[in-house]
Amino acid sequence: MYNTLMTIILVVSVIIIIAVMMQPSKTNDAMSSLTGGADDLFAKQKPRGFEAFMQKVTVVLGIIFFVVALALAWYSSK
Repeated sequence: MYNTLMTIILVVSVIIIIAVMMQPSKTNDAMSSLTGGADDLFAKQKPRGFEAFMQKVTVVLGIIFFVVALALAWYSSK
């Protein structure tokens, strides 16, 4: 069981890294990070399409990672 949980957590970790790297960038330029992006204050829109899908995938993978990590900790303490 320990080896199965370790394999699952390693696979989920790699998939989380890939999912985060595939998400589109939210800032347009370096100046936006220095100014705090005040010009985009009212330009916030709800993510749609690929961006929304990737956010959901990342959240689900994070939850799976957390649950498997808790199960691994519980199993290894016995």
